[in-house]
Amino acid sequence: NSYKGTIGRVAKNRIRRRFYTSIPHQKVTTDTSEFKYYERDKSKQLVIKKLYLDPFLDMFNGEILSYRISERPNAKAIMDAQKEAMDRTDDCPYRRTFHSDQGWVYQMKAYKKQLTKQNIFQSMSRKGNCFDNSPMENFFGLLKQEM
Repeated sequence: NSYKGTIGRVAKNRIRRRFYTSIPHQKVTTDTSEFKYYERDKSKQLVIKKLYLDPFLDMFNGEILSYRISERPNAKAIMDAQKEAMDRTDDCPYRRTFHSDQGWVYQMKAYKKQLTKQNIFQSMSRKGNCFDNSPMENFFGLLKQEM
């Protein structure tokens, strides 16, 4: 469980499960998911390793706009993926919304500041409610099923 409680400002849920949009790059969602894999150490023992995937998904068509993979929960990786997603969506003629859960990185001042600088709404799911971010949860579910 990576939830660290309220460490910054929690944004209101602007999406409110209205995931559909007919406008590319208007609604973007993100989350982090952990993937476990096995690797043999020097003594040939199996060791459990972890990787963290941080994608940004366009709710218009399910396209992954940007992502980072890291070996631990990593604010820099998420901020880099956020910047790339903002750059890729700056062609949207309407004000954009970036939606996430209430994870600690999404509450950070630096994350919020980058959105504010580009006049992007921040939206967060209600605490402990995975259905509020179901497009991203569905993506992770399908990806892990295929793996």
